[in-house]
Amino acid sequence: MTTSPKFIATLIIALSISIASCAQVANKKATPVFKDGEAQIVEAFNNPEKWLRHDLWVETTFDTDGNGKPDRMHVSVTRPEQTETEGLKLPIVYVTSPYFAGVAADLPGVMWDVNIELGETAKERVHPEVTRRGKRPIISNSHIRKWVPRGYIVVHSSSPGTGLSDGAPTIGGENESLAPKTVIDWLCGRAKGYTEREGNEEVKAYWSTGKVGMTGTSYNGTLPLAAATTGVKGLEAIIPIAPNTSYYHYYRSNGLVRSPGGYLGEDIDVLYDFVHSGKEENRPYNNETVRDTEMKNGMDRATGDYNDFWAGRDYLNQMDNMKAALLMSHGFNDWNVMPEHSYRIYKAAKEKGLPAMIYYHQNGHGGPPPTSMMNKWFTKYLHGIDNGIEKVENKAYIVREYDNQQQPTAYKDYPNPDAKDVTLYPSVSGTMSTNQNKHLASDTFTDNVEFSGADLAKSEHKDHRLLYVSPILTEDLHISGVPKVSVTLSSSSKAANLSVWLVSLPWEEDAKKITENIITRGWADPKNHKSITDEEDLEPGKFYTVNFDLQPDDQIIKAGQQIGFMIFSSDKEFTLHPKAGTELTIKLDKTSLTLPIVGGSASYKNATN
Repeated sequence: MTTSPKFIATLIIALSISIASCAQVANKKATPVFKDGEAQIVEAFNNPEKWLRHDLWVETTFDTDGNGKPDRMHVSVTRPEQTETEGLKLPIVYVTSPYFAGVAADLPGVMWDVNIELGETAKERVHPEVTRRGKRPIISNSHIRKWVPRGYIVVHSSSPGTGLSDGAPTIGGENESLAPKTVIDWLCGRAKGYTEREGNEEVKAYWSTGKVGMTGTSYNGTLPLAAATTGVKGLEAIIPIAPNTSYYHYYRSNGLVRSPGGYLGEDIDVLYDFVHSGKEENRPYNNETVRDTEMKNGMDRATGDYNDFWAGRDYLNQMDNMKAALLMSHGFNDWNVMPEHSYRIYKAAKEKGLPAMIYYHQNGHGGPPPTSMMNKWFTKYLHGIDNGIEKVENKAYIVREYDNQQQPTAYKDYPNPDAKDVTLYPSVSGTMSTNQNKHLASDTFTDNVEFSGADLAKSEHKDHRLLYVSPILTEDLHISGVPKVSVTLSSSSKAANLSVWLVSLPWEEDAKKITENIITRGWADPKNHKSITDEEDLEPGKFYTVNFDLQPDDQIIKAGQQIGFMIFSSDKEFTLHPKAGTELTIKLDKTSLTLPIVGGSASYKNATN
């Protein structure tokens, strides 16, 4: 068989085109890819063996360990190889934490003793030392695996006084805001980074676009907000997850000394010891200046009052300069960092006119928004893709009680705009209704911390709490917002704890969902009935009116349940544990519960008739 010259010529041309095409593909530079408003996984970025990882130290503007030199923060970078081989510049997802180098052991005596009388000071507690993990702190890989393949550089840093970072932990002090600010300044070319902790060889972030987003959970979610309140240029978006936005609201409640859920007796100095993993030789100075002076003089476990120390650790007071777009995430049943922390900042961000959205689920501590939601947020504000995320009509995404956390229900806002306050009043019969009690009736109970809140919510132990219930619901009832209570009481002692739980009855002994028993709750110090900054001893027998908010919630109470308004004194899980015996009397005609109900009084009437 003879091949014609024409066929050979055609074959040569085809091969030439094929080779040229292959060369063109081979020479094509890898770039981020977007679909449906989200950054996609790019195969060229998805090989961990080719990721470039390196450490450096960014020099700050402060010296908090007292050595006369500016503190340097340890920074870890993970980036696609194309940022080196192809000159690719990418935006940054930045996570900072005090936990990367390990924490102190949970030794006996590290928590404050809660078995004391109100107003007394407990004996000194045990101060554990942190044994730092390794020469290089173990940096979390979860964000690296999520974001690097999608066309981001992931940066981690250790907080001041932790890991390989200089300085002192201050637990909400100014340096914990300035440290991430300086790292962002370095990422944007405005601060100096060095290859060694003590060296002078500079390193620059030539691979950075200067667009930075921050995220993290709990303390790691607090620090993005701390950085954002500085107004640092280049921090475009933050996604705080279950952030502590005020250390007063974390360790106190309306003038009352209150522990975070699950950590009875913890206070701000306990957390300081827990994370203080920095240089051993710096620790004595840090302990003396921060823990044993500033914290000891400011935390005030005797009164629980709000003061300048706590005001300086409340990020709501520092939001004037904030510019970053906010996607907030929290659980309504987070009794560690309670849901008020996220709501107060989200509300303030909206009032400032910042782009803001909120995601709530029904579980406990932690829980990020769906990956798709986070992806769109960062895609918009870091890559600059016009995906319309900031223009959506619905600003609140709430996971309903029995739904998957990845499938929230969209609402126009939180609280639900259709929610209206409905005020309920208790009566001597143990019921509550929208009809105000006109009789000068009162109820009395005796404080006894031996009984837990769960014990008190059941039918027994009536002597140690008051419980007022709604009619059995004939329809589902949707609560959305911040319930409020007003309690007029007298005490047989000069001080008393005041605790309120809103419960769904009958109480389920083996509840399968965290939402099945406790709706929400709150605590207050009657001595602070005028102000959380100043308390006064209670005059036995004299009545005082205490007004305070319960924790924000969005919950659908099922038909067949009753809403219970439970008033008691010492809460075994959260408050100090004074000796039993204080008698509290409640004036029913001057006590009320106000619920934000979707559909207002009409919905409540329909559900209780």
